[in-house]
Amino acid sequence: MRRPSRKPGEPDVSFRQRMAALKNLPAFFRLVWQTSPWMTTWNILLRAAQSATPLGLLYISKLIIDEVVRLTQVSGEVSYTYLWELVAAEFALVVISGALGRAISLVDGLLGEQVANHTSVRIMQHAATLDLDQFEDSTFYDKLERARQQTAGRTQLLSQVLTQVQDVVTMIFLAAGLLTFSPWLILLLLVAVLPSFFSETHFNDRFYALAWGETSARRELDYIRFLGASDESVKEVKIFNLSQYLVERFKTLADKFYHDKKALSVRYNIWAVVFSLVGSAGYYAAYVIIILQTVKGQLTIGDLAFLGGSFRQLRGLLESVLMRFTSVTQGAIYLRDLFEFFEISPRITQPSKARPFPNPIREGFVFENVGFKYLNATRWANRHLSFTLHPGEKLALVGENGAGKTTLVKLLARLYDPSEGRILLDGHDLREYDLNELRMQVGVIFQDFQRYQMTFSQNIAVGNIAEIDNTARIELAAEKSMADLLYGRLPNGFDQRLGRRFSNGVDLSGGEWQKIALARAYMKNAQLLILDEPTAALDARAEYEVFQRFADLTRGKTAVLISHRFSTVRMADRILVLEGGQLLEIGTHEELLAKKGRYEELFSLQAAGYR
Repeated sequence: MRRPSRKPGEPDVSFRQRMAALKNLPAFFRLVWQTSPWMTTWNILLRAAQSATPLGLLYISKLIIDEVVRLTQVSGEVSYTYLWELVAAEFALVVISGALGRAISLVDGLLGEQVANHTSVRIMQHAATLDLDQFEDSTFYDKLERARQQTAGRTQLLSQVLTQVQDVVTMIFLAAGLLTFSPWLILLLLVAVLPSFFSETHFNDRFYALAWGETSARRELDYIRFLGASDESVKEVKIFNLSQYLVERFKTLADKFYHDKKALSVRYNIWAVVFSLVGSAGYYAAYVIIILQTVKGQLTIGDLAFLGGSFRQLRGLLESVLMRFTSVTQGAIYLRDLFEFFEISPRITQPSKARPFPNPIREGFVFENVGFKYLNATRWANRHLSFTLHPGEKLALVGENGAGKTTLVKLLARLYDPSEGRILLDGHDLREYDLNELRMQVGVIFQDFQRYQMTFSQNIAVGNIAEIDNTARIELAAEKSMADLLYGRLPNGFDQRLGRRFSNGVDLSGGEWQKIALARAYMKNAQLLILDEPTAALDARAEYEVFQRFADLTRGKTAVLISHRFSTVRMADRILVLEGGQLLEIGTHEELLAKKGRYEELFSLQAAGYR
């Protein structure tokens, strides 16, 4: 079985790496212990008790057989008391063993469920600490996906490791019994089992490498499956007649996965049959020798039953331990994916001695030669940005798609940190301020806002989740964004579930969803409001009403507005024109028109459409 050469980027899963992967198990069991110390303790105690029962049953069975043989050879009146005592002891041990097995299964299931939930919570908590641009990196996302996908596998790994320990303890008991009668049987046992173990290890390496290499492609497969049957994509799938294309692409990927796994599975099972025959031959060779020794009178009938049973169980346990070893190390390698994800650190962090966010802002935000480049990008998203956003000022950002407008406001909200230059707030670097306070003092609604499959009130409350039970505040935010006109005609009012994903959900139009998104911005008493195309889905009358209310809301506050509608832009105090990520022009509406520059050109083009 020649090991195929590795593909670029494919993980090396050699035997050495498998052994190294076992170093992940202590950290895993610390995670298990943190999940439920008392349930972990009970699991260990129950397994320790059950590990001794196989030897006990075999030895009592030997004594019963020897006692039966003795009684058949005794003439005259005999006493069966000892025999029935042995039978009663065996019966009791069987009942205890069964009860222990049920208890272990129960605790395994409950503990596994808790570990799965605890791990999922840890993944979500850690993901929440990471930076926005990390989620925009495909390599990072593959790690996240592998960490997330193995939840069920980690639950299985817990049971496998504990069962492994239990079986090893049982083997020690059984081996001690075999050594008492025939030490050489242990050597024969290893010769019979080891070839199968090495075969299993080899093919598990191949299966892991196959799964690892398919991570990105399987994400694409899941995405295509989602596009092909989703309420979010169904309109475009129908209108663009995409169904057949998606089906064919899904079949191409799925067929490739199937054939790759099929070829490997066939080879695996052929070798498994071959080495299973080797193991069976070894067992029966030992069994024949034990029978011959019994016939010669060197062993009793009870010894024959005890040694045969011990050898059979020891062989089964050794095979299980060796085969399970590959699964355990496989799971330990997948644990590496989990712990590597936990080791990823955010670059945007809370400073050790954070400054409190100024209330009120006195000097404003100053961009000093700020530039930002996305990871692995060849061009700068923003470059050489130098301007001041004054306290209480309304600043509009104008530019064609891809000009860097949204990236600029993400820098302002510290969702990104500049790649070069710095942003000052009241004379201090934005990175010096308390991150949580900053996020509370900045209200942002992006054009691609999330449509949560939650209730009407919850959809608004996510703007300031700490106020989720503050009905008055939610109602006021709905009123300011004109979303209050919606809930009156919803069957369950504020408690109406939105979206079609769950039963009794009601979907909304794009403009209605946008009003709810605007309400989220009003949930905070933020000093800086950032609205990225906040009225793109609204009609002209609704847009006018929204901005009349927006003007009232932002009185005395600083606001940044991104819009392609110049009727909206001209309401700002100043307008910043971006081109290619750089500041091209800045000034009032009248000043920019007078310059006869890029702004005047864009304004004239749009105005011509209304003539």
